[in-house]
Amino acid sequence: MIPFHELLFFILAAFVLVISPGPNMIYLISKSITQGKKSGFISLTGVVCGFLFHIIMVSFGLTAVLLAVPVAYTLLKTAGTVYLLYLAYQAVKPKSRNVFEVDKNNTHQGPGKLFSIGFLTNVLNPKVAVFYVSFFPQFIKPEYGSVLMQSLELGIIQVIISFSINFLIVLTAAKMAVFFSKNPVWLKVQKWFMAGVLTYLAVKMALSKAK
Repeated sequence: MIPFHELLFFILAAFVLVISPGPNMIYLISKSITQGKKSGFISLTGVVCGFLFHIIMVSFGLTAVLLAVPVAYTLLKTAGTVYLLYLAYQAVKPKSRNVFEVDKNNTHQGPGKLFSIGFLTNVLNPKVAVFYVSFFPQFIKPEYGSVLMQSLELGIIQVIISFSINFLIVLTAAKMAVFFSKNPVWLKVQKWFMAGVLTYLAVKMALSKAK
């Protein structure tokens, strides 16, 4: 088992991942506001299954294969750093889209499509892939026991955090949208705060080394 004090930074990183604006959050908010909380929960189920897909990929050694090739790790780390900086810029660029701004062309979708789009949105989200590939190896050590069990432990923690936060987002999406529309100053604060956190993670990722 991984020592609790070493899990604290992982928990923080997982929390930042889920609260940072991205495809998962935008999709859940959009469906929760336009089709109601039930549709939001169905979409969330798809998103969570997407996380499970990533966990399986990591747990059965694909991360180790990537990290075994220095060039592959460097390219992945560079891509992840650039992507995080891009997200930071997107958050604060002029006329950037409000994450609570619903697409007017948003069409009604059935349960099956809600689930599948939620699943694919997460599976194809590079931010999630970069998180798993970049952060998991930093906490997994042979001296802590089974590498597979450590990977599953981290995955379960990340899924619990993501599900809990996204569950609250689905429940409060409409109220949060109204609040931010009436208090634009807080929206700017949220954008700059998130941009700062994303930049910090980008720098940390850029300075990280393969083990």
